[in-house]
Amino acid sequence: MTAEPGKKKIIEQFKADGLNFMFGNPGTVEQGFLDAADEAKEFQYILSLQETVAAGIADGYARATGGAALLQLHSGVGLGNGIGMMYQSLRGHTPLVVVAGDAGVQYDVMDAQMASDLVAMARPVTKYATRVTDPASVLRTLRRAVKIALTPPRGPVFVALPMDVLDALNSEPVVPASVPRTDVAPSDAAVGQAAELLAGARRPLILVGDGVSLAGAQSELTAVAELLGADVWDVDFSEVTMAASHPLHRGSTGHMFGAHSKELVKDADGVLIVGTYVFPEVFPELASPFADGAKIVHIDLNAYEIAKNFPVDLGVVADPKPALRALHTSLERKLTQRQRDAAADRFAARSAERAAERAEFTRAAHDGTPMEAFLHALSERTGGDLIIFDEALTSSPLVTRYFPPDRPGDYHLTRGGSLGIGIPGAVGAKLAHPGRTVVGFTGDGGSMYTYQALWTAARYGIAAKFVVCNNRKYRLLDDNIEQYWKEREIPQHRFPRSFDLAHPEIDFAGLARSLGAEGTRVEKPAEAAAAVRRMLDHPGPFLVDVQI
Repeated sequence: MTAEPGKKKIIEQFKADGLNFMFGNPGTVEQGFLDAADEAKEFQYILSLQETVAAGIADGYARATGGAALLQLHSGVGLGNGIGMMYQSLRGHTPLVVVAGDAGVQYDVMDAQMASDLVAMARPVTKYATRVTDPASVLRTLRRAVKIALTPPRGPVFVALPMDVLDALNSEPVVPASVPRTDVAPSDAAVGQAAELLAGARRPLILVGDGVSLAGAQSELTAVAELLGADVWDVDFSEVTMAASHPLHRGSTGHMFGAHSKELVKDADGVLIVGTYVFPEVFPELASPFADGAKIVHIDLNAYEIAKNFPVDLGVVADPKPALRALHTSLERKLTQRQRDAAADRFAARSAERAAERAEFTRAAHDGTPMEAFLHALSERTGGDLIIFDEALTSSPLVTRYFPPDRPGDYHLTRGGSLGIGIPGAVGAKLAHPGRTVVGFTGDGGSMYTYQALWTAARYGIAAKFVVCNNRKYRLLDDNIEQYWKEREIPQHRFPRSFDLAHPEIDFAGLARSLGAEGTRVEKPAEAAAAVRRMLDHPGPFLVDVQI
């Protein structure tokens, strides 16, 4: 293998692993390999104006492709900017390969400008963090990072790349990273025990998360739910685990209050948990929310999450797809006719409820608010054939009424708790699927964390569409503090002024135009249809500010 500077070899390694886009914001200590990237064929640097934006676009791209994404940050200051969004990726199991430069190993003792312990900074928000110090192990380390990022439980990884190490000659071979297969089936004994625990449930319940979507196990999950007549709740999720319009799909338990989750699960006497941890709330219940005597089965590839917080009767480390398929087969043999009839009755009851809800939705007026009128017009115009990146937060229930998350890959929900993913996430998703209509919904507060992503979309002709759900406040904080007051018996009073965004008013459409995109504002329901038409007909990025 011909020796070349490591700064050139790493670009070839990235390409060998299918990382043909590098999202980032440049800095001096990375200038050598950014110069090499600029000369590389079939490799493109996607420039953003701030590292948080780059991390959000990379997260959206990885989620939309189902693979890894490459993120470049600038030393300690850039890594610091990106950490909040990297936390989002860690909680959401996004396989980001994050690299950052530093001045060089030779300068470590000098404690110079921008010197920092990059690995220590990155470790809390990554699965794996390291620094390359040997010029002969640069590519080996990058391959290890890619493997770890893509091995379930997936997540971001970090590699610090000192300039002097990358300037040195490198003779390592360029070969793709070896990512192990994890489609592990459970043993017959484990499946039989799971079926035995669940078969006799009169009030069965299934709790699921993104492990189901990563495994592509939506159809297997649906089959088990139908066989048991079990309600299905999404727990820690951001992708489609089961068609939202299915009668047995009940929605999300939420991520704020354990008391809400407890209310949903407290009557279940048989619980199947698949591909998630229980529970992800900010304010969780400390005691088990499950009923005494409830039989609990937990299936996940991530052994750490099984029985992490509450005891289970059976924990099974396995891929959800073969595990659910085998469980369905075992349940079919084990269920008595009486149990089948009871399951069919539960399924029929939920089907009747869902039909009534659909009829009521169809009868309801759709011009009551500008947002509802906008969503109605968007649904009419697209027929629902679009990819949605949903950071609408308090407006999300309305968004999903018009666009139920039914098809895997068509819906991505914010996750992790940090604001600002809606706009850059949609940019990344559109880059991954240039032939699809991609619409990112965000709040007025969340949008301002990463508004610069519109500039990146305009620069590269990424024609994503964006909707700002503008209620002039951090509305979610209003809702949460009301719960806080209620729990502590504090009388209701004026919301804190820090939750208000009304003064001065933000011109979101004007901001979009200043960054090279187009935009308009919807203040009245009658303006919605024209705004949808303009947005979809415009050939580039377009933002609509919808007043709430």
